[in-house]
Amino acid sequence: MDCERFHRRNFLQIGAAGALGLTLPGILASEARAAKESGTGPKAKAKSVILVWLAGGPATIDMWDNKPDAPEGIRGEFKSIPTKAAGVQFAETLPKMAEQADKVTVVRSLYHTVPSHGPATVWMTTGNKPTAALQYPALGSVSAKLLSVEKGIPPFVTFMDLRGGQAGTSGYLGTAYNPFLVEGAGGGGKDAKGANFRLRGISLPNNVSLDDLDKKDKLLKSFDDGFRKIDQNSDLADGLDAFHQQALDILRSDKTKKAFNLSEESQKVRESYGTGPLAASGLAARRLVQAGVRFVTIGMGGWDTHQKTFEAHKQRLMPNLDTSLAALIADLDANGLLDSTIVMCAGEFGRTPKVNKNAGRDHWSRSMACVLAGGGFKKGFVYGATDKEGMAPDRDGCTPDDIAATIFGQLGVPHTTELQTPTGRPMQLFREGKVVEKIVA
Repeated sequence: MDCERFHRRNFLQIGAAGALGLTLPGILASEARAAKESGTGPKAKAKSVILVWLAGGPATIDMWDNKPDAPEGIRGEFKSIPTKAAGVQFAETLPKMAEQADKVTVVRSLYHTVPSHGPATVWMTTGNKPTAALQYPALGSVSAKLLSVEKGIPPFVTFMDLRGGQAGTSGYLGTAYNPFLVEGAGGGGKDAKGANFRLRGISLPNNVSLDDLDKKDKLLKSFDDGFRKIDQNSDLADGLDAFHQQALDILRSDKTKKAFNLSEESQKVRESYGTGPLAASGLAARRLVQAGVRFVTIGMGGWDTHQKTFEAHKQRLMPNLDTSLAALIADLDANGLLDSTIVMCAGEFGRTPKVNKNAGRDHWSRSMACVLAGGGFKKGFVYGATDKEGMAPDRDGCTPDDIAATIFGQLGVPHTTELQTPTGRPMQLFREGKVVEKIVA
């Protein structure tokens, strides 16, 4: 819970699916593109995305965009350290990421205009400014809609429930493209054999075999016929009819279950991710994209530091993020996956340049930074800059729409692609987004 008293939402459960031990079978669905772009769209350089979400709004001025020459009430407590990227410095609390800086692009000129957790989260995770008139789909839901996956592989997996009502969900695309939610995670470390994941949709209930599943599937289909007779337009019937088979494919497949078996990794690799909140989910994310999952969201909360920002960074937040994010990037690279996988690390907004009376920083959306790695983005590169006090971009300002458009360009999807709402209304993928060509290799 953060300063706006957000609690985890209960994900929608389709009642009849309980007969199979399934939660929202329709959310696991994906479809191949109806037709490939006829040579006019961008060539895909990446296959998958891992979003590392820092819930609460990280003080990126104390991370990726230090201001050591700013006045005392702005520059903060952390010194800057050199990195493996020539001329690029990070905060001293990021020594491991400093070693991976030659593999990343840091965007220091990101900004938007909504300093409120929920709406800002929606904007950052959909690439569209939120509006009461329409619920935009999460980036992962868009990838589930537009990018194909192998049989038995969920297209969009999330390890955390994002805040903001619309955030992290399929919006106008419908429940078929909601994320596959993984609950529970253990740490890494030398004694860890894996994580205590509760795998919705790919774990059968106790004492239920695949034969039992087939029998219950037949029973459920009879229920579906009854639903259709009651309501031809029922979302429930539509979801179970159109996408139920793909949910069953995942249940019957070993591919995703195998990806969650972290004990197959060496002790050295597991230890490299640390023991914090991103450890097990970070390693699982690498294994999931290796298995063919298109979009994975992992993350950690606690970044809403209105008080004792520097203490929180030094003692709790940065040791966990620095260890796990650096390990994820290095591990993807070691497995030959970094070139085809985009890693994005961001939160909903930044924090005020001015330190408040409680040694904290408050909400600030006018300037923030994010990190991009892999998937055809430049390496060892910094894009844009904020002014000398970190108040706003003074060079190459860009918005969440632009970052989303650029990511999907790397996935081979033009940002001008049109989708349709349930009523048939055409919707451009990112209304205001433009590809940031300078960050693409």
